[in-house]
Amino acid sequence: MDHADAVPIAELLEERRHLLDVAYWMLGSSRQAESVVDETYRRWYRLSDAERRQVTAPRSWLAKTAGRICLSRLAHPDRSATGQREGHRAETGDAEGAQARLAEEVSRVLLNALDSLSPAERAAFVLNDVFGMAPDAVADIVGRTEPECVELADQARRSLRMQRSRRTPPEEHDALARAVRRACLNEDAELLTSLLCPDATAFFDGGGKVRALTRPVHGSRQVAHSLLTLLARRPRTTLTTHSVNERTGLIARYDHQVAAVISLDVADHHVAQVWVILNPDKLRSWNQPPGHPGSDRSPSQQGDGWS
Repeated sequence: MDHADAVPIAELLEERRHLLDVAYWMLGSSRQAESVVDETYRRWYRLSDAERRQVTAPRSWLAKTAGRICLSRLAHPDRSATGQREGHRAETGDAEGAQARLAEEVSRVLLNALDSLSPAERAAFVLNDVFGMAPDAVADIVGRTEPECVELADQARRSLRMQRSRRTPPEEHDALARAVRRACLNEDAELLTSLLCPDATAFFDGGGKVRALTRPVHGSRQVAHSLLTLLARRPRTTLTTHSVNERTGLIARYDHQVAAVISLDVADHHVAQVWVILNPDKLRSWNQPPGHPGSDRSPSQQGDGWS
């Protein structure tokens, strides 16, 4: 090994863990994830020394390679069904291990839902929404243009929402959204948890442009904690109800600028999925002056904020 290849052990382990996470979310199986990562490193070591030196970002190269291998396996007609999923990264014990196992158990609901997506939709969604990869990296892995990958991820989100959501009467959805807002205003973790499905999932889309969570959060308590942390009271911050995707959602503002748009998917009288848009590019239309072409803002459905 060349001295230039020397890497701290913590970085090596974190790199492998990241690749395992990517492969696990794309394939839904620990064994297949291990196989993909092993194959990824085999391909790395098949490169000549000169070829490896030309790779300026090895972790990015490895992630792209792992993503392509996963996509190939997803598209293979003989790919075994995920069915019985093995434990994922269950190397910890005690309370931390119990929490990890709970998150894993809850994530199976989402992983099972992902099985209904096409390989390209699943790849675009996982790489973009779960791992927050750069659009050009997602496009490179999926083999489509960036706009096509955006559309694939949108199709995946719509499909997942259709699977989890039951058509809820507007008045029930409105009441639940307003209850979520009250719980956030009062920083009431117990109330907020009670409004969420036990296997609720929250997605945070920062687009790599704000320091947001890059992976989904699973479980009612974990989702409640994440939302309360994100929406903690601060001066010049407001939280209002507003129409989002034709249903009542939440809008968080800082200094009158929209900082987060939150949509809620409801199933069985509880919030099943929470979608938090923090990406400044996607919030641009929300920050247009009222009446400006393309503006999504309308004062008609806003509630009282906090200050």
